[in-house]
Amino acid sequence: KRRAKRRHIIYYLRVFDKNTDQLVGQLVDITTSGMKLVSENSIEPDSYYEFRLVLPEEIDKKKEIAFAVKSMWCKRDVNPNFYSIGFEFEDISIEDINIIKNLIYDFSFHD
Repeated sequence: KRRAKRRHIIYYLRVFDKNTDQLVGQLVDITTSGMKLVSENSIEPDSYYEFRLVLPEEIDKKKEIAFAVKSMWCKRDVNPNFYSIGFEFEDISIEDINIIKNLIYDFSFHD
């Protein structure tokens, strides 16, 4: 169960596999505990990855953040050519959590 309200970011930010440098997908929404991506490829639930997220601009002197995630679910997107995938942060620094808070505040739709 999600504890924080999802925030849709006004940019499609790219998320890469930290080890292979392959594009995993585009960030759709994010909280301080996880995120949702849209990807051309499906991902098995309960899989672990190390990702890096390219920020829309430098935040706290960083252009990207890196973290470990666990895939929670994967389903076909509204566009059947893509998949929506939910991830939970497994290993992320307090500094990068604060960057996510800034990202949510500065670059998300507020309702």
